[in-house]
Amino acid sequence: MVRNTAREIAIHLSYELSFTDKPIDTLLDERLTADAFAALAEEDALYQEAPNAKQAEYIRRLVRGVDEHAAELDGYIAKYAKGWSFARIPLVASAIMRVCMYEVLYMPDVPNGAAINEAVEIAKKYETPETVKFINGILGSFARQEVSE
Repeated sequence: MVRNTAREIAIHLSYELSFTDKPIDTLLDERLTADAFAALAEEDALYQEAPNAKQAEYIRRLVRGVDEHAAELDGYIAKYAKGWSFARIPLVASAIMRVCMYEVLYMPDVPNGAAINEAVEIAKKYETPETVKFINGILGSFARQEVSE
């Protein structure tokens, strides 16, 4: 499994946080097992390979970080979502942006450009072209205004 696959799985789990009442560690423990991946592999090729320990830790770090910093990350999304109310933003789009922003802010080992590029590429799989442009615009503005590389 490569890092962009692990990142996409983290986005799936961050999306799931939007509508589950499970504690974060319970969710991660249930979803990051070989059995869980095997059950999902027929539906989604993304799950054909279970993460190794290093990849699972990267996913856990991302999802926990998104959960712990949700209010801060949502604040950034709202700040740069010119003309959109936060409630109007699709849940998948907000999950993609939260994961990317967390990486940019709290994971210095991940280059900002790589995090943003991957977020946009993942968005292309799940969102309309208009929403992809919206995500790219928010992440670009966020990186220019909030982060100094």
